[in-house]
Amino acid sequence: MIVVKRSARAILLDGSELILMKRTKPGQTPYWVTVGGGIEADDPSIEDALHREVFEELGATLTRAELAHLISTPVEGGIAVQHIFAAQLGHMDITVRTGEEFARTDRGMYEVVRIPFTAAAIRGVAVMPTELGDFMAANIDAITALLGTKVRRTR
Repeated sequence: MIVVKRSARAILLDGSELILMKRTKPGQTPYWVTVGGGIEADDPSIEDALHREVFEELGATLTRAELAHLISTPVEGGIAVQHIFAAQLGHMDITVRTGEEFARTDRGMYEVVRIPFTAAAIRGVAVMPTELGDFMAANIDAITALLGTKVRRTR
């Protein structure tokens, strides 16, 4: 199959918290997504696309990013591949985010939310795609080990 679309997304940790975007669209039930988006032709690498997307959506920088997972989905003409990185937040200032989606009121709301990085908290929100929510909830320890961080457990 041919890869027709690629994106880079971040399982973005700030200490023991996971940063997500709560998406609220008119007439739909809210859902949560990780920060990220499409890889553009002028992005030098997949990781560079991730850093660009994190800045556009959060006005944020990362101190570390490690590829942790891939999700492939059949789409018209081939497959779409999402490159999922485990990442640590460096600095964030949402007043400087630049994504064009924030100017389009027809696309709904993009609220930055923090939840504890625990399986229970992740399962408590509707993460899309569901495969990513399931991956995060099942791999808390592996993700934190990949980043070399410690997360205080609150079970």
